[in-house]
Amino acid sequence: MLPVTDRECKILSTIQLKTDIIKALGPIFKNPLLSISIGILSILTLVVFIATEYSYNAIETISIWVRSYFGQFYLYLGLGCVLLLIGIAVSPLGKIKLGKPSEAPEHSFWAWSAMLYSAGMGAGILLRAVQEPVFMQQHPPYPSQASPDILALVYTFYQWGFTAWAFYGLFAMIIGYFLFVKKRKVLVSATIADVVSHRPTKTGIDILTVITTVFGLVAAIGLGTTQINGGINFIFSAQNGLLTTLFLATIISSLAFYSAWNGVNKGIKVISKINILITIALLTFTFVNSDMGAVLFNFYKATLQYIKDFIPMSLAFGDYDPGIAFLTDWTYYYWAFWIAWAPFTGIFIARISKGRSLRQLLLGVLIVPSLGTFFWFSVFGTSAFQLMEVWGSYQGEFSGVFSSLFIFFANYPMATILNLTTIVLLIGFLVTSVDSAVYVLSMFSDNGKKNPNKSHRLLWSVFIFLTTVALLLLGNAKPEINVLIAAQKLLIITSLPFAFFMVIMTVIFLKQLLKQKKLP
Repeated sequence: MLPVTDRECKILSTIQLKTDIIKALGPIFKNPLLSISIGILSILTLVVFIATEYSYNAIETISIWVRSYFGQFYLYLGLGCVLLLIGIAVSPLGKIKLGKPSEAPEHSFWAWSAMLYSAGMGAGILLRAVQEPVFMQQHPPYPSQASPDILALVYTFYQWGFTAWAFYGLFAMIIGYFLFVKKRKVLVSATIADVVSHRPTKTGIDILTVITTVFGLVAAIGLGTTQINGGINFIFSAQNGLLTTLFLATIISSLAFYSAWNGVNKGIKVISKINILITIALLTFTFVNSDMGAVLFNFYKATLQYIKDFIPMSLAFGDYDPGIAFLTDWTYYYWAFWIAWAPFTGIFIARISKGRSLRQLLLGVLIVPSLGTFFWFSVFGTSAFQLMEVWGSYQGEFSGVFSSLFIFFANYPMATILNLTTIVLLIGFLVTSVDSAVYVLSMFSDNGKKNPNKSHRLLWSVFIFLTTVALLLLGNAKPEINVLIAAQKLLIITSLPFAFFMVIMTVIFLKQLLKQKKLP
């Protein structure tokens, strides 16, 4: 045999490298859901880069159109979801178990609650902890006999309470039923498989879910890292810019990948528990160092008022109508956002709910995180109101979404430690939102498997990170255009088909549920 020359070695190495790349990319090209989703996302990202201003204006215009023309439909849908879930939970149908009748829950109630809350809300409660209650107090949504403080808390509860979790709970219930009772794949399209047999239609539904999830994550990482960077600048009186934000995005994406790589039990569950423990510690410290009597009174009063006014508020009926402008900027926006996040959050909740009855799932999803959120806003909102009274005048100190909580903690003992803890918690919540979404995306792309291949988790982690970096760079290059807010508002547009799909999915599910002749 003749000896191999250096040039031939290089040629052979190149051929081997290309072969390895083709093998690695092979599953992508053989998987329509994966290849089409990544292709569409890449094209959309490229369009935004090439025609940034046009894309921004188009997204802004269409998102306002969606909220203006379908906002009322969102209100009806939200109320309908809450009433439906409560109805199923208290009916004999609530006894149906997600799994075998004798099967115990896969996760403890504590671990389950930590994971669903970290995935479903997370960093949002830090962004809005002070800013939203104060805004509602300064700009009451409608005239009320309740005090401005109570009304502010009631409306904040409304936008973060039962309705948001009902959207999540609806998807969790339906996906969980088809996954653990009907033994279907972990795909949104599996919920309509008995009625729709057209494969491209089902693939299209799953692709839309993937695209919405990715843009939701990109917006969440971008907004979260911006707040973290703002907190670091506030604490250290620094002027950190894009490089710090990119570094934070890298840290969060890396931790999320590590968590998703290790799976639900060894990764996502552990970080979720840590998040909730830090949240409870931060909440307890703030509560103890505030007027506890006033906080408890406002929590009790606002919760009762919220339950009493829930239905007319949900319909924006009569005296409870804040007007189209207010609804478009706030409630319609929130409802569209929750709907857009519902598929992947609901699927993740379904994935961790094996062994629970529908009653346990629905009441747990509706009540536990809602009450926790109500107390959270009561502590921070009430304390902020009292700070403003002490100041004598309010000059918009809490108007900034990214800075309000850091300014708030500046008035408390150990302010630096509190703000550093907030930054750690922001990172933790972002990680658990991203890792749960990466896990769900991997289940989608890996043919609906409950435990997707790790190569899919790596692929989605890298793709989400690169997309986030691209949009952060674009936002820095064009500071006059808020690219991250545009990505967030894109969710409002993609939420519209999901809103209609939820109705169809629910009708099919109820027919399936009522066909069961013998309930456990």
